[in-house]
Amino acid sequence: MLYGAECWPVKNSHVQKIKVAEIRILRWMCGCTKRDKIKNEVIRDRVGVASVEDKMHESRLRWFGHVKRRSIDAPVRRCERLAMESLRSGRGRLKKYWGEVIRQDMALFQLTEDMTLDRRVWRSMIKIEG
Repeated sequence: MLYGAECWPVKNSHVQKIKVAEIRILRWMCGCTKRDKIKNEVIRDRVGVASVEDKMHESRLRWFGHVKRRSIDAPVRRCERLAMESLRSGRGRLKKYWGEVIRQDMALFQLTEDMTLDRRVWRSMIKIEG
């Protein structure tokens, strides 16, 4: 479900759709339905997995660490190029881009770019249990 999620410039609507799909899968795994009126947190604890949203944060930040530590000669992926560009989609606000999502994730975990240089520390800071 999360293949390539480290490069998605996700919106809240995307996250919501993925969360709904995740809970449906977990309920199916437990043999529960919505009629059983079991809370999502109880289902997630019963299966013993972290939320898909947390895993998305982790994968994006893990990829960001790779990007910051790589050599200058390394090729650039499309998502990194788009992080530097601003794209307009007609009327309204500019499209959300990868760099903006990474900044939000780093603020959520209270991280700085300098922390990426020590791989072991970086991985321990972004690791999601479950």
